[in-house]
Amino acid sequence: MSIAKRKELEKIEMHKRILDGARKIFLEKGYEQTSIRNIASEISYSPGSIYFYFKDKNEIFHELHKEGFRLLLKQMKAADVIEDPYERYKELGLVFIRFAQHHTDYYNLMFLVSETGKARGEGFETAKEAIEHLSGVIQQCQDQGRFQGLDNKYLTFMTMSSVHGICSLYCKDRMSGFFQKSGEELMLHGYETFLGMIDKS
Repeated sequence: MSIAKRKELEKIEMHKRILDGARKIFLEKGYEQTSIRNIASEISYSPGSIYFYFKDKNEIFHELHKEGFRLLLKQMKAADVIEDPYERYKELGLVFIRFAQHHTDYYNLMFLVSETGKARGEGFETAKEAIEHLSGVIQQCQDQGRFQGLDNKYLTFMTMSSVHGICSLYCKDRMSGFFQKSGEELMLHGYETFLGMIDKS
């Protein structure tokens, strides 16, 4: 292996290590209490080493945010092989639920870790693409006669809000001790109930 190739691989590995360490710290401390210094401490590197890859914690946070949405969007687009748009719509909700189950850390960073100040509202192009993908599937359903009388943007928002609520309760373990079913069962039953409510339109 050439020296240049080895250096490139080392750079990629370091980039990944910073993101992995930052993900852990953001989840433990929240956005405001996370610093370059405690991220560096987590991965046993100097703060200066991190600044070589990222200009500040905001850039790290949004890289993690985009990374999560890229993964979610890839899984959403895998449902494009389903020909019937309504069946595809139902599958997208299940994709969202499975993502929250299997990638809980990403889900928490994408939706549940709060930002403040200049960080808010920046770098959400991939998130917007995921929402527009869902909206497009809903439009295809409406073109075939479903969801008549419902505004596309409102139904997109309602779908996201309902599924997100189910997933948030699961990720924060707010369901154990109250319901007699497992979190996984409640997520699916909750989603089925939501589908039953909107299927009348």
